[in-house]
Amino acid sequence: MSAITIEKSDKKKVDVTAKLQVFARKSIAIIVFFILWEVLPTIGVINRQFIPPVSEIAVYLVKMTIAGDLLIHVQASFVRALEGFALAVLVGTPLGFLLGGWFKKFEELLSPLLQVLAQINPFTLFPIFMLFFGIGEVAKVAIIFWTSIWSVLFQTINGVKNIDPVLLKGAKAMATPKFSLFYKIVLPGAAPLIFAGLKSAIGTSFLMLIAAEMIGASKGLGWLILNAQVNYNIDRLYAAAVVIAALGLGMKKLLTIIENLVITWKEDSSNI
Repeated sequence: MSAITIEKSDKKKVDVTAKLQVFARKSIAIIVFFILWEVLPTIGVINRQFIPPVSEIAVYLVKMTIAGDLLIHVQASFVRALEGFALAVLVGTPLGFLLGGWFKKFEELLSPLLQVLAQINPFTLFPIFMLFFGIGEVAKVAIIFWTSIWSVLFQTINGVKNIDPVLLKGAKAMATPKFSLFYKIVLPGAAPLIFAGLKSAIGTSFLMLIAAEMIGASKGLGWLILNAQVNYNIDRLYAAAVVIAALGLGMKKLLTIIENLVITWKEDSSNI
């Protein structure tokens, strides 16, 4: 075995060890949290009628999964959240590029209005959404869209505005076509902040499920929480909340993986 091969093997072992150490450090707080969640209600420090042990919630989730009930609610909520998120991306990303400096007059006209609209509490808009869209699926998706679009929009704007002006000036000096300028400089330069906005938006879309499914829903994880509250089924309430959180975290992790695959130059530049 050559010295180069041995050196590469040692480097891989060091990288794996370092990643495991980082993972362990990040997991300590979560592990301790779940241990306390299990132990404190069990020994009576916390009233288990209000906060049951995590093992009871896990058992309830397994029962719902076996019965097939959980999948129905997960599917309904997943579709609603993704539809609202997708609309936010389709509207917020192009609008963010337009307001990011490509059309100054358009930015000056719309930016103040959008800043005001972003501050409106979505809960106060429930009657308006129901007035325009009824109590069907459109209203639920519209609420998720409303709460998700702002992080996508403003992070895209920030991404475009934070592009190195030297790169833009150099490209324009070489008479680079507008499409090439956008595709090769603007889009890659804004991509890190765009992905930050997407990850924030996907988390928001799943968190808003509870509110969205207040409007005439008969299934979904948000409806499950409301139903559990009315019927005082604490296990069901926590089980639905855990699944919503897990879906949101899972989608953010998926976006992080996609980001790492797309934005390869971040890793390359860190190795220079």
